[in-house]
Amino acid sequence: MFFAGMMAWGFVATGGATPHAMSAEPLLSWGDQGDGTYRNPILPADYSDPDAIRVGNDFYLVASDFHFVGMQVLHSRDLVNWEVLGQVFDRLSMSPKYDEMTGYAQGTWAPTLRYHNGTYYVFVCTPFEGLFMWRAKNPAGPWSKTVTVKAVERWEDPCPFWDDDGKAYLIHSLKGAGPLILNRMSPDGTRLLDDGVEIYHGPTAEGPKLFKRSGWYYISLPEGGVGTGGQTVLRSKNIYGPYERRVVLPDGSPHQGALVELPNGEWWFLCLKSSGFLGRITYLMPVTWGTDDWPVFGDHGHSVDQWKKPNVGGVFPIHHPQRSDDFNVPGLSPIWQWNQNPVNDAWSLTARPGWLRLQARPATGLSKAHNSLTEKLWGQSGVIDTKLDVGAMAEGQRCGFAFMSGDEFDWVGITQSNGMRRISWDGGEGPVLNGKRVWLRGTYHGKEALLLYSTDGGHFIDTGLVVELKFGKWKGARLALFCYGSNGGVADVDFVKYNLGK
Repeated sequence: MFFAGMMAWGFVATGGATPHAMSAEPLLSWGDQGDGTYRNPILPADYSDPDAIRVGNDFYLVASDFHFVGMQVLHSRDLVNWEVLGQVFDRLSMSPKYDEMTGYAQGTWAPTLRYHNGTYYVFVCTPFEGLFMWRAKNPAGPWSKTVTVKAVERWEDPCPFWDDDGKAYLIHSLKGAGPLILNRMSPDGTRLLDDGVEIYHGPTAEGPKLFKRSGWYYISLPEGGVGTGGQTVLRSKNIYGPYERRVVLPDGSPHQGALVELPNGEWWFLCLKSSGFLGRITYLMPVTWGTDDWPVFGDHGHSVDQWKKPNVGGVFPIHHPQRSDDFNVPGLSPIWQWNQNPVNDAWSLTARPGWLRLQARPATGLSKAHNSLTEKLWGQSGVIDTKLDVGAMAEGQRCGFAFMSGDEFDWVGITQSNGMRRISWDGGEGPVLNGKRVWLRGTYHGKEALLLYSTDGGHFIDTGLVVELKFGKWKGARLALFCYGSNGGVADVDFVKYNLGK
């Protein structure tokens, strides 16, 4: 498996990075370069609205997952190399729409992850149900059941803050991006203590992160919109303001994210950049502090492509998050996310050890199909192979592999009708399948993707579909495994092998 990442020829001399001579080895196209530098993005996948913290020598990250279940927790030792550690929840319990498959583009928007008095907290708003919280003693889980802090509509982007005097607060925006509201909060994070006070009204103010340094209260926030905005910092000696304002990254820069301080005093900014079909991918930028106590982001206020890695006091191996799965353990890997809430008695990793079993449920189409299992796409090109055993399919069933863009699916798989199983795809049909095994492949290069199939695992036949991968419903394109249409037929998945391309 080509696991170390995509390779690309390129030579970058940006900011504090050591320039590479023109005769140097080819650079890795993203992440850790193996020479003490990194190249952005550090996560070329849809980890939108990232928030991160440091606890001791470990870093943890969460991101917006919208209608996908559940919210992933990532872990790193150096802010550059990450792994998917676990998930915060296993269903969106705040509304029946996520059981009914009608919650696209809703769900968890712009979470905040914090650590306070030995407990990890995640706070998030959904656009129409309210403000919610989960807590845990271990970021890998288990996490608590969903706590409804406040049932309310049109709140977004909450951030808790515990002050030096023990008082707790929560800052949030309103749907439509502003204004910023500050509430008193109970120290355990379970309830708000007042109706809140407006403390800032700016141009599309959202995603606030409140923190304190050298006696100043700071709010770091994006302004100007998801695709075109920049980053602003506010500060005041009083948590209720008035706040001074400074633009720290111009419009069009990577923005919205987390400020993290290292033990040696370095500061870093993990943020998003809109990137087309991949969604909003994650960048890492240095932050320094001027003598006037204002932060300077990036390279003198400009984003960086390549930079020295954070000085975390050690060197860690290049490690990209896992993408492939052979389903050989009894628990589902946290790399996988369900499209809205799963039906838990209709999937299994133990009914046939070493295989993922998906049991079909009736649906009018893939956007309404329960138990579609998804994974983020990584980088600008890749090849994804999967093997299915369809010997226990039932009449009217459809199963296979798809590329998912918002609530649109382009698929290749097997359909069973009139007692026959046939290779099929979106708008077309292939041969009758005489055996039980089928191999499916999805490839992409940029936003163009292809779907192929094989009956022997060696020779793949192109369906002729040319798929346009797209950003949709606030999320980047994904791969998906699906099984629906009958009531009780099953498909077994042996593996998913995901190789990054060149």
